[in-house]
Amino acid sequence: MRSSARPTTAVFLDRDETIIRDPGYLSDPNGIDILPGAAEAIRVLNESGIPAIIITNQSGIARGFFKEETLEAIHKRLTTLLAGQGARIDAIYYCPHHIDGIREEYRVACTCRKPQPGLLLRAAEDFGLDLMHCYLVGDKPIDIETIHKVGGKGILLRTGENMALKAIPDFMAASIKDAVHWILKDMKR
Repeated sequence: MRSSARPTTAVFLDRDETIIRDPGYLSDPNGIDILPGAAEAIRVLNESGIPAIIITNQSGIARGFFKEETLEAIHKRLTTLLAGQGARIDAIYYCPHHIDGIREEYRVACTCRKPQPGLLLRAAEDFGLDLMHCYLVGDKPIDIETIHKVGGKGILLRTGENMALKAIPDFMAASIKDAVHWILKDMKR
């Protein structure tokens, strides 16, 4: 999906444990469980005119757990469920690769797998974004590393999985709603 207005700022959102629960290689569209407050937070971005763009590593494709068609069905259902709560995702970018994958066509060292910034660069081109004025909300340190590689700001959700940080987040948030609130305040500075 492409926005008709060409904004310079967007908020990138990791998918698993940021918007939906991560059951581990989700392969069934009916298994989507939207996290509390996620739709509301995305709706706030929508109402503020800020594109909400998902970027996600999906190595389950390379590992042979599911096909790209299945992932597309999952993302279609996710956008439908969010729309039912008044929230819109402007685009979804995913990396299907993994160097240890069993599917040869996806077993590559790519530039789109986070923490590489390839997904961000593609979105910047599609949406006319200035990545130095963009934000990424995620639950893992690689999310922070990814956005910092392009000069943007990273918000790390406090989860039980926060490991040793290689990159210091610009903000630690209790939830996606908390993250969006901070982003809107930070944009006014």
